Amino acid sequence: MTSEGGRWTVIQGRMDGTVNFYRGWDQYKTGFGDPAGEYWLGLDNIRYLTNNRKMFARYSSFSVGAECDGFMLTVSGFTNGGAGDSLSFHNGMKFTTFDKDQDTYAAGNCARLYLGAFWYAACHYANPNGVYRWGADNTIYAVGVDWFQWKGHDYSLKTISMKVRPVL
Repeated sequence: MTSEGGRWTVIQGRMDGTVNFYRGWDQYKTGFGDPAGEYWLGLDNIRYLTNNRKMFARYSSFSVGAECDGFMLTVSGFTNGGAGDSLSFHNGMKFTTFDKDQDTYAAGNCARLYLGAFWYAACHYANPNGVYRWGADNTIYAVGVDWFQWKGHDYSLKTISMKVRPVL
């Protein structure tokens, strides 16, 4: 990608709801979709890209640990770009899918409750892999493509992209 100086690797993209992101652990591990459209790069690939490297994508540091540690997310250094900080809440969390519950919510599996997959805590401020719902919709709480600090849980983002690049 060439925006903001280039050298970006897209690790997640949502734009039209054509790809179902409610998937199991194995698919989130290896990746799915089309990089030109709706897409998840894969936890193995994200780990490879971020292992022992400082990255910048509105956070100065973003890395994903090994599978034996649950692909734990480490994120810090938030810089406000206008959307607010919905990712720091997930720092230190393991990745959870509907078939692999690694979140900290004692009453259930966040991926099942919110129809997504992510580094859930108990449960989320960000749900970029939630159900694509085309904007404002409060019929089912927090299952959309959410970024809580910007639009709350009743607004599903129409587009979202997660990108990483090495610090120059």
